[in-house]
Amino acid sequence: MWVLEVYRISGSFPSEERFGLIAQLRRSAASVPANIAEGCGRESQRELARFLSIAAGSACEAEYHLLLARDLGYLDERIHRELDNGINEVKRMLNSFVQKLTANT
Repeated sequence: MWVLEVYRISGSFPSEERFGLIAQLRRSAASVPANIAEGCGRESQRELARFLSIAAGSACEAEYHLLLARDLGYLDERIHRELDNGINEVKRMLNSFVQKLTANT
């Protein structure tokens, strides 16, 4: 799963980033499935769509943190590309789901 990979990879970042980039990246990555789960527990499709949109925003934030980690030299290009491809797939699925939910309302 993408979030588990982010946790694993970010563990190799410099220790001085523990309360900076590592924390921000992990928080935004974990926020994606957490918001999906919370949305699934809501009572309407409209609320679910709202939480899926929040999850997509968290995915964009995580995408930026990965780019920053690459630019700082904490991620090599291949690993960054794999993680970036994964989060872009998640964003596509979220956007598609939101469009289907909002088309039905």
